[in-house]
Amino acid sequence: MMGELSVKDKELIRGSWESLGKNKVPHGVIMFSRLFELDPALLNLFHYSTNCDSKQDCLSSPEFLDHVTKVMLVIDAAVSHLDDLHSLEDFLLNLGRKHQAVGVSTQSFTVVGESLLYMLQCSLGQAYTAPLRQAWLNMYSIVVAVMSRGWAKNGEDKAD
Repeated sequence: MMGELSVKDKELIRGSWESLGKNKVPHGVIMFSRLFELDPALLNLFHYSTNCDSKQDCLSSPEFLDHVTKVMLVIDAAVSHLDDLHSLEDFLLNLGRKHQAVGVSTQSFTVVGESLLYMLQCSLGQAYTAPLRQAWLNMYSIVVAVMSRGWAKNGEDKAD
């Protein structure tokens, strides 16, 4: 079963996303730059026509920016469905399966979470408070819990 967010959490998340959500790609690039700093090996998961040999190659590749956009749209979907995160369950399970299929480990979900918080901190400045950080962590952990179930299910299906 999926967790629930408090009314306060939802307010904080919606309020902070309002400005960020209008300008997704630059914020997504901050998030992924941080991700590659924390775990450079993740660059190897991105195989595009433009080789992602370095962080810069990757971040300027159109296919990669397309991926960044997709990730930001997932966050956007979660924010716009805060009152009904259950409606995203099938979508998130499938996303977990896709990530398992391309070799993403569930540990990477944790690093992505840290990168998301880093991006929020950079982008929100003074508005980034402890309760806001916790609200986003709460939402992210609900999303990742469902993705991890899909991830694990895909692993089992392959083992059969």
